Amino acid sequence: MIKILDLVGIGGTFDHLHEGHKFLIKTALDFSKKVVIGLATDELLINKRYVSKIESYKTRKEKIEGYIKTITNLNKVEIIELDTPYGPPINDEDFEGIVVSGETYKNALEINEIRKKKGFKLLIIIVIPDIKNERNEKISSTSIRINLIK
Repeated sequence: MIKILDLVGIGGTFDHLHEGHKFLIKTALDFSKKVVIGLATDELLINKRYVSKIESYKTRKEKIEGYIKTITNLNKVEIIELDTPYGPPINDEDFEGIVVSGETYKNALEINEIRKKKGFKLLIIIVIPDIKNERNEKISSTSIRINLIK
């Protein structure tokens, strides 16, 4: 039997919301009663590749909310501004889990190291697989931005 956690976190840019993002959000919702989504602020993204093609914070937040409304009630989710790489799980003992991609698994391990030093319980880390397109290529916001430049 799968244990449903009380509070799970996810975080990221969520630029050009795609199937990988949707799977991450859906997985977090499936494993938790409440999900906190740390949405990277525009300021946090200034050094990201192809930054000029990244959607605004407001647009990214609206797209996430629109998607969530199609699968569950918005009151199950809190979207917060993420202005650091780690977000609230390093300061809030109530978080029980984190859902990440293989690409961000290292960050989850770092978050757990910080929690361990503070005497917090370690997070359950749920890693989702890469989502591929019809050409068997990993779907990513970076590839979407590259195609916008071409």
